[in-house]
Amino acid sequence: MSNQEEEMDYANADYEMGEFEEDMYFAGRIMGDTESEDDDDDDEHDYLDNKITDTSAAEARKGKDIQGIPWDRLSISRKKYRQTRLDQYKNYENIPQSGEGTEKECKLTRKGGVYYEFWQNTRSVKSTILHFQLRNLVWSTSKHDVYLMSHYSIIHWSSLSSKKTEVLNVSGHVAPSEKHPGSLLEGFSQTQVSTLAVRDNLLIAGGFQGELICKYLDRPGVSFCTRTTYDDNAITNAIEIYDGPSGAIHFTASNNDCGVRDFDMERFQLVNHFSYPWPVNHTSLSPDSKIIAIVGDNPDGMLVDSQTGKTIAPLHGHLDFSFASAWHPNGYIFATGNQDKTCRVWDARNLSKSVAVLKGNLGAIRSIRFTSDGQFMAMAEPADFVHVYDVKNCYDKEQEIDFFGEISGVSFSPDTDSLFIGVWDRTYGSLLQYNRCRNYSYLDF
Repeated sequence: MSNQEEEMDYANADYEMGEFEEDMYFAGRIMGDTESEDDDDDDEHDYLDNKITDTSAAEARKGKDIQGIPWDRLSISRKKYRQTRLDQYKNYENIPQSGEGTEKECKLTRKGGVYYEFWQNTRSVKSTILHFQLRNLVWSTSKHDVYLMSHYSIIHWSSLSSKKTEVLNVSGHVAPSEKHPGSLLEGFSQTQVSTLAVRDNLLIAGGFQGELICKYLDRPGVSFCTRTTYDDNAITNAIEIYDGPSGAIHFTASNNDCGVRDFDMERFQLVNHFSYPWPVNHTSLSPDSKIIAIVGDNPDGMLVDSQTGKTIAPLHGHLDFSFASAWHPNGYIFATGNQDKTCRVWDARNLSKSVAVLKGNLGAIRSIRFTSDGQFMAMAEPADFVHVYDVKNCYDKEQEIDFFGEISGVSFSPDTDSLFIGVWDRTYGSLLQYNRCRNYSYLDF
């Protein structure tokens, strides 16, 4: 994964959307501007926030833009602006031209699937990103409950009550309120959260300096703080929470120091530490807990034994660095996402070639999620597009969810009923919620 200095330069320079027509300004700002740290225009943005409202499913059916973008007041149509984005968006590549070398392998999918329908766009929840390559900052624990990063705050949003609550603020000093061996009692100050994971009642935030902050949502305070490494290249790239073989809750942390570490949260102890030849950007544990899919700063990924860390098989096919992985609940299908603009679907029983190669529109595939029933897979690009595939019909058809803004994360609810998408944008930052299409429907207002 790119270092912080390179990342910030790239995010500031290449992700600006202010290079288009000057008359696209609305209320003094450019649609899609992604500068997240410039506070000079706070008054202007307060004014804008009051003007741009949330959007409900009923309003969207009547023609309102789901993000509240006033296309009738802009000198460019949505269709034309979409084409401008497709033409001008710059995909970040560590290996030049990697996105151009996969065309022949990519599966032709039919668009037009309708698996999840728009439910609401909530602008009071501002989803943010600190590292442009790390997009796992949105997590749903039920069809009504979602957790996400908003600057230095970890926020809980209830779509049932339409209320947001700050769960943890890391802008100041955070220290554990419990004592456990190996826990840093002095805690951390001004933690820059690079990645997040929430499952059931456990929340874990990973930081730029290798920090790990563990909090149980049903307990006051923070339970455990540790630093995975004091290496200069220590950023925590991904976290996965899972049930260990004994029933105890574990989590795996993937770091830029080439390490994968496994923690037992019953004893609050590090139980395994595996090292690899390159920075590890993401890991996923198979449903039977025996195999870990590992991807990172190498075109090839690998499957390793979860107990020994030893390589079982390499994964050949991608052309750039990978930042996403996920297992299907059947235990043998899994997927990896890469900066070559593809998601590769694999069968662990035959790794000689990918089951399917799925292509994005704009850029890297930075997040992948399967529904718990295995029916659907969502893959998120860096911006503007989330693709939902019908897994049981061999990825032949997809639903393309289309909006404007950087994607901070995607998450299906555990019961598969909801799909949440975090949108990071200076003007239109929000949380999108889609609900699974059923044979029945709910009243909406």
